[in-house]
Amino acid sequence: MYKHLMTVSAVGLVLALGAGGAMAAPDWGKVPGKKITVFYPGVSAMEWVTKGGEHSGSKGLKKGETCAGCHDEEAADIGKKIVTGEKLEPKPPKGKAGSIPVTVQAAYDKENLYLRFTWKQPAGGGEKLDKDNQVKLAVMFAGDKLPMGDQAGCWQSCHQDARTMPNAADDKKLKYVAGANLAGGVFYDLIQWTSKGAKHDGYVADKRVMEGGKALVDAKGEKKGDTWTVTFTRKLTGGEGDVALAEGKTVPLGFAIHDDYAGGRFHHVSFGYSLGLGTKADIGAVKQ
Repeated sequence: MYKHLMTVSAVGLVLALGAGGAMAAPDWGKVPGKKITVFYPGVSAMEWVTKGGEHSGSKGLKKGETCAGCHDEEAADIGKKIVTGEKLEPKPPKGKAGSIPVTVQAAYDKENLYLRFTWKQPAGGGEKLDKDNQVKLAVMFAGDKLPMGDQAGCWQSCHQDARTMPNAADDKKLKYVAGANLAGGVFYDLIQWTSKGAKHDGYVADKRVMEGGKALVDAKGEKKGDTWTVTFTRKLTGGEGDVALAEGKTVPLGFAIHDDYAGGRFHHVSFGYSLGLGTKADIGAVKQ
C-alpha cells in the first residue's frame, strides 16, 4: 500500500514538473530586446509597394532587398508623414500617433516559442472603430513559399481592394494572399491577442481566418501605468495554417498593433523581420 502511494506520488511529481517545465514563463530579464518601431501605413497596399514610379523602393524589392533593410530607421518619419495626410492617407485620423516604439523579446524551449511585446501607450483620442478593444496585437509568420514573405513583412496580405481601403468594391473583403495555397506554404500564420481578453489562432490565405489553428497555447496582456505588455506562448509545431518552427531555423515575422480602439486598416504595422531560434536573425529567440 505504502509502496503504491509512493509510486503514484512520484508519477504525479514527474507529470507536474513536466507540465511546469513546458509552460514555465521565460526569465525575461535574461532575454535581450529588439527595438522595433511600428508605424501608421495609411493606404500603402501591396500594389503600391511594388509599383515603380510611385514607390522608389520597388526596384530594390525586385533585387531581393527587404523593406526593413531600407526603411528600418525611417519608420517614425514615414508614419508621421502618412498619419498627417502628407502622403498615402486620404482621411488622416485625428489624434493618432504616427509610430510606436516597441521592445520585442523571444525565447524558446523544446516545445514552445515565447514572444513578448512591450510599449508605452501613446496619446490618442481618435474615432473608436472597435469599441470593445482598446488594443489588439497580431503576429504573422510567413509560410516558406510565400512570394516576398521574407522581404515585405505582412504586406502580401494588404491589398487595395480590401475593406476600409479607398474605393474598395467590397466592404466585406478581408485581408488575403494572392495565389494562396495552405498546403504549398503560400500563406501567413496568424495569432492575435485583444484587450477584451480574446485570443485567436488562424491564418491568412485566400481570406483571413481567425480560428482553427493548433499552435497557440496562450496569449496574455496587461497595462501597468502607461505600459502595455503582451506575451504569446506558441507551440513550435501545430497543424494546417501553422508555420513549423524549429531550433536553428529562421522564419519571417511581422506584427501589427491596433491602438486606441482602432479597426480595419487604421493600425500600426512593422516592417518584416527574421525570427531565429538559436540562430542569427533580426530577432533572436534565446533557448531557456
